[in-house]
Amino acid sequence: MHKKSNLPAKVCVVCQRPFTWRKKWQQCWDEVKYCSERCRRSRRHMDSSRKKLADT
Repeated sequence: MHKKSNLPAKVCVVCQRPFTWRKKWQQCWDEVKYCSERCRRSRRHMDSSRKKLADT
């Protein structure tokens, strides 16, 4: 029986929600920053909105 509570976790840089390790991230866990494809895609939107706020 597997213990999912023992899996490593990170916090998504876009939505700030915690997410846990997945087997598909086995080789690149250190580089993973986003909890989902949706957050990965929306990072551009977040970056541009931050720049707009900094410019004002």
